[in-house]
Amino acid sequence: QVQLVESGGGLVQAGGSLRLSCAASGGTVSTYTTGWFRQALGKEREFVAAIRWGGTYYADSVRGRFTISRDNAQNTVYLQMRSLKPEDTAVYYCAAQSRPKSVDVRADYDYWGQGTQVTVSS
Repeated sequence: QVQLVESGGGLVQAGGSLRLSCAASGGTVSTYTTGWFRQALGKEREFVAAIRWGGTYYADSVRGRFTISRDNAQNTVYLQMRSLKPEDTAVYYCAAQSRPKSVDVRADYDYWGQGTQVTVSS
């Protein structure tokens, strides 16, 4: 059973940066598709980014501002967020798939972290 723990959220001004971390246990992140989703208050949970083997995938709303990466030695996946906007405010969740499926479909992920709050002030 894979367990995921997010950290790194907080309050930042618009234009600022944050780096989220997703530490995995019970499995090796390099063998899983790992993704980040976010859920703003009153909205559906949406895809942000994913990493699978050597490939990375991004939602249009974050492409060019966010970068997903993986440290196999630390068994951790990161989401570097730059040029943050108030509309990036949400709870950010890390998720992993037990076998390769669609990277941007919430239902195709089997393991989820508890989430970390990111608030961007204007």
